[in-house]
Amino acid sequence: MTQIHEVVGFVVAAVFTVGWIWGIGALILRRDPGERFWTWITVEQVVAAVQAGIGIILLLLGKRPETWLHLVYGFGPLVILWVAHLMSREVSGGRVSDNKWTTPWVIFTGASFICFGLALRALMTGLGIG
Repeated sequence: MTQIHEVVGFVVAAVFTVGWIWGIGALILRRDPGERFWTWITVEQVVAAVQAGIGIILLLLGKRPETWLHLVYGFGPLVILWVAHLMSREVSGGRVSDNKWTTPWVIFTGASFICFGLALRALMTGLGIG
């Protein structure tokens, strides 16, 4: 089970990498990333939730990470994605000014970048690197 958690950890980092690079590319090209971007954001959320679920199962089986930071980094993306949803809801409800930096896809691009960093650190701590 720990090997599965490790492999999915690499997948999570890769999925978040695609998400933030896609969003940055759209920002550079000054265009909307399109409907497929939102499908990818859904993939990010599902993969992160599956990885967290595997981590919880490992905890219940008595497998503990070497450092508690692994848990912070591992569950952090779920918190960041939840905050991104809250922020996007505020933007979509018209409670925030309409500029390109406060559009839902830009918010999720930033969230993907932060989640990438957290997932990478979780992977590193899980592998005993740094």
